[in-house]
Amino acid sequence: MKLRTLITVILPAVALFACNSGRTDELLKHKKWRVYDVKVPQGDPYNNTQLIQAKDLKDGYYTDVYYQFLDNNVFVATIAGKPDSGKYFLLSNGKVISVTASNGSRSAENLVTVEKLDESHFDMKVKSGDYHFILRTRKE
Repeated sequence: MKLRTLITVILPAVALFACNSGRTDELLKHKKWRVYDVKVPQGDPYNNTQLIQAKDLKDGYYTDVYYQFLDNNVFVATIAGKPDSGKYFLLSNGKVISVTASNGSRSAENLVTVEKLDESHFDMKVKSGDYHFILRTRKE
């Protein structure tokens, strides 16, 4: 009975989850995702400081930022022409991306929530300071 349950319920569920993570990885990989907008997440309570920070981030820090997801879980962030690399891991069925140091240590882990992902657009929810923001990127 237990073997039948394993085969008919658990294995197909695991395969489904693996497929969704695989699809996320396939859509992310080998593209240059350039940030073009920074927004406050829908549903966040109105906060003037957060709105001002979103505009400041868009017009300042994120004016020349792009991300790349490469083979062997290599993640590259290029900010103002200076690349920095680390590792990425897909969590929660491909809905969350863990970005870590190059050695994979999670002591400085950043979690990114996938809000939208298709062939040409990738919107991610990130935390900066006390606030969350949506980084809107598109494929170059």
